[in-house]
Amino acid sequence: MEHVELFFKSIFIDNMVFATFLGMCSYLAVSKKVSTAVGLGAAVIFVLAITVPLNWLLDQYVLQPGALTWLGPEYADYDLSFLSFIMFIATIATMVQLVEIVVEKFSPSLYNSLGIFLPLIAVNCAILGGSLFMQSREIATLGLALNYGIGSGIGWFLAILAIAAIREKIRYSSVPPALRGLGITFIITGLMAIGFMSFGGMLTGGDEEAKEDTTVEVITPTENNKELANNTKIEE
Repeated sequence: MEHVELFFKSIFIDNMVFATFLGMCSYLAVSKKVSTAVGLGAAVIFVLAITVPLNWLLDQYVLQPGALTWLGPEYADYDLSFLSFIMFIATIATMVQLVEIVVEKFSPSLYNSLGIFLPLIAVNCAILGGSLFMQSREIATLGLALNYGIGSGIGWFLAILAIAAIREKIRYSSVPPALRGLGITFIITGLMAIGFMSFGGMLTGGDEEAKEDTTVEVITPTENNKELANNTKIEE
């Protein structure tokens, strides 16, 4: 159940684009065609699915305070957490380079259509954000880290695919001249973000807390208490 909840939460509730607005540069620039958006979205899924688990291993066994105890007790006091950004970006850059080589080899047309934005995945804030969110949310296991990476990638993929499909359709619509291009794209993105906010209650239906027992015991005065109260008088 934990895997299912994390998977759907990373896609719909904590969507990289609509919840945290990460990866907006590629989202806006490569969403003019559905075919191009699909290619870049698939590359983002692959990179997140590989880098988030790898960075989880780095965080658990290298970067956290005391993580080097597996090397020996003399390394227990080492704290390499200040290297998190450098190590995470190095892992991401390596995977992006691998994706670029594969896409150029097997799909030159997609490689040419993506252009400079394919190598720019290395500096895409959504990719780095996936690893940093994994670290800050203290994801417990490698399986959950893989789950979170795939779910976050699918969420970003759905976002860019949806906006690309809409932008292809609105080319034939009578959009006011002042809103053509990025103007109407920003408006649509905001409306889609509001729509995705409605998924926030999707996983909270069964989490109702038990109501506390607020019964107040009413103590009625007894006969003896009444007599005691009548016998007690204030002396003037």
